[in-house]
Amino acid sequence: MTTIIHDTVIVTGDDDDTVHYGASIAVDGRKIAAIGPNSELQARYPAAHRIDGRGRMVMPGFANTHTHLTMTLARGVFEDLSPPHKPPFSGGLSPIPLPNMTPDERRVMAQLGALECLRSGVTFMLEDSNDIDDYAETLGKSGLRFLFGERAYDRVGTSIGDPAPYQLDRALGRKHIETIERTFAKWNGQADGRIRIAISAWAPDMCSPELLRDLSALQKKLGTWMTIHLNQIWGEVAAVQAHRNRLPTEYLADLGFLNEKVICAHCRCMDPREETLLGEAKVIVAFNAAIAARRGLSPRIDSLERQGCTITMGSDNMAEDMVEVMRTGLFMERIRREDGRQPTPEQALRWASRNGYKAFGMPDGGWLAPGNKADFIMIDTQRAHLVPMLRAVSNFVHNGQARDVDSVMVDGQWLMRDGRVLTMDEPAIVAAAQEVSNRAWSRQFRAGFKPPAGFSPEALP
Repeated sequence: MTTIIHDTVIVTGDDDDTVHYGASIAVDGRKIAAIGPNSELQARYPAAHRIDGRGRMVMPGFANTHTHLTMTLARGVFEDLSPPHKPPFSGGLSPIPLPNMTPDERRVMAQLGALECLRSGVTFMLEDSNDIDDYAETLGKSGLRFLFGERAYDRVGTSIGDPAPYQLDRALGRKHIETIERTFAKWNGQADGRIRIAISAWAPDMCSPELLRDLSALQKKLGTWMTIHLNQIWGEVAAVQAHRNRLPTEYLADLGFLNEKVICAHCRCMDPREETLLGEAKVIVAFNAAIAARRGLSPRIDSLERQGCTITMGSDNMAEDMVEVMRTGLFMERIRREDGRQPTPEQALRWASRNGYKAFGMPDGGWLAPGNKADFIMIDTQRAHLVPMLRAVSNFVHNGQARDVDSVMVDGQWLMRDGRVLTMDEPAIVAAAQEVSNRAWSRQFRAGFKPPAGFSPEALP
């Protein structure tokens, strides 16, 4: 049955940033059938199911192009334990590593992250992790779109950002490649095409030249996307210079690793020469603005975009709130540029929605037009912080909150309606995630790691 949402505000995200006020949008099957005046669409579809859109706004769903769902386990912990920006560097994104989890525990935390994504208006996400098979089926049932990046690396004994000698384990790298191929064969195209599989190379200082060449060859063989953490922290830059006598992007470029289907996450600690290399290769950049702000770092987005990169947005670690990510990106870039008008809210929305869909082979998603995917969200605009509704995009980008997301549709199916999640058991997931977190952190502290101040007694040994 065709569905019409009428008498509503429609933010299209099209080339002209068109906004319709007091209009209708019709959905037929998995596609948007029409957008236009109320009377016109009601006459065209007299038998349609009608939804009153007054006090609501329809806009594109967000594309979260870089996240680690299971790292919700570190919420409120890792944000305040960032590594130093100056030597000495010892490796790792926190002095306390993330606790090991069982497959069942990882599944719970991944569901928690996906739940927060859904509640903040995400309709598509790139999840970067190992052992995707642990939770691909469960997340597929959420109705969201996923590009799962199965991770590979062959450096052992340390983590990102360690200039100490490179300890190579080629067998580990080969094992990861086998897992990627197995995961791709099992999951790519599943969940009615909403699950796809990509390759993740962990980071330049965690992958040998041999492994990076092997991964590039595998990317060509599978015809899929590749993601990599790039210039994330200054320790990573120091490590690549120590091991390869190159800047990280130079190292990748020399190996022929970069192309238009490679997404480079972060790009924060970067020499202008590296931005030129990324632009020449037409890579995709994930601007992870919220975690960047927490780390006290920020990429030069204006330069990367002018060089030729496609700018997208991701939430990265601990928090999955894409409304916060979009607004933080706008603010950080205005501070970077010392410009109170640029980038515009419309540009930030495009980074957070349409660009992500387009970069990952879905040019008919992330914006609203007849024939496009019926992937969109509805915003409750009858909130004190959103009234008056005068300039819809600017108002929401500057003032909106995740809790304003009222409904979420993917592929023409409601995943959340009137504030109620339909495809996930929210109370059970929230309760289980707290139990998992208490157990996992208690194990970690029994192993000898010192808890930060203010830690919950229930998560202590």
